[in-house]
Amino acid sequence: MKPIKIILFGTLAWFLIFSLFAVLNLIPATAQSEMLQGVIVGLGVIPFGLFGAWLYYRKNEGHGLKVGALMLLVAMVLDALITVPLVEMPLHDRNHIDFFTYPLLWILVTENILVIYGYWLFKAKSGVRKHAGISA
Repeated sequence: MKPIKIILFGTLAWFLIFSLFAVLNLIPATAQSEMLQGVIVGLGVIPFGLFGAWLYYRKNEGHGLKVGALMLLVAMVLDALITVPLVEMPLHDRNHIDFFTYPLLWILVTENILVIYGYWLFKAKSGVRKHAGISA
């Protein structure tokens, strides 16, 4: 497992999700509906998580849950340092506790870890078996 690569690709995935939220806040129809934003971002987490996992597993190894958990940690730190003070506090009057106890966040977090784990399970792990000459 290469933590520096996980941090790099986790940051990229966080940036894509953060950017999607930012764009949705600029569109009147979605800016007024947290539920609609949640559904759209929930759909966006899938390709963003797959993209981050694909980037990492092209040349690296590591258990999918561990890689997903470290990518999650990266996202949480970035949310604490950037999202909450620069977006949530001034625009939505929400503090760190409000942000990190919001159920939608934990749904998206769970989804992201499952996407990365699923990628590892079906793509990366099977690729390791093929290279080692192990049948499934």
